[in-house]
Amino acid sequence: MPEQTDTPTKKIYYDQRSVAIRTKQVVYFVQEHDKVSMLDMLMQNMETKQSVIVVKSKSKADELSKHLSSKSFKAVSVHGNHRSEQQIAAATTFNAQKIDIIITTDMILQTLDLKDIKHVISYNIPLVAQEYFNRLAYMKELGEAVALVSPEDDKSLSNIEFNMKAEIEEKELEGFVSTPIPQGNRLGRKIKDKKKKPRHRKVKVRKEAKKSNL
Repeated sequence: MPEQTDTPTKKIYYDQRSVAIRTKQVVYFVQEHDKVSMLDMLMQNMETKQSVIVVKSKSKADELSKHLSSKSFKAVSVHGNHRSEQQIAAATTFNAQKIDIIITTDMILQTLDLKDIKHVISYNIPLVAQEYFNRLAYMKELGEAVALVSPEDDKSLSNIEFNMKAEIEEKELEGFVSTPIPQGNRLGRKIKDKKKKPRHRKVKVRKEAKKSNL
């Protein structure tokens, strides 16, 4: 009989780039003013909520918490204006699955002891790639990372993918229809049609919505 040999074990690396590559990720390209509508649809489609939504400011956290609560989601904002006791209470309630969604910032997220996160939603893409990798690490490779990418986020997305040495899967949200950029919106730049990165596509706008602006 031939001599049996042990099968070599593949070494697993736990640096944040390796963890990011092993974590399920997806990006949705969307205009900034349409992010709230897309977030609504995404949350409705998620069978398991237990989600952390990461934003860039306290005011945005409060705004989204109020909006999602009005849609019957069990959501709460947690940020630097809340006392440490309030932050701990929110984390405890989330871990007990008495609330579905926490909206917070990168700075506060690193202080929260959250368990069994199913989704990390990057409502705002961080300027520093490391902060994005930090967000993914909280899921311990068990959940899914979702990023809403506006034209203003293209540079940050490219930086993340460059550091990860991989392109994140792009998806389109079935049934989602973009709307015209509101007049006077200073962030409402047109999406440039480029063959190379940034890979943000032109957004199709409903014909009837166009007519309403004429």
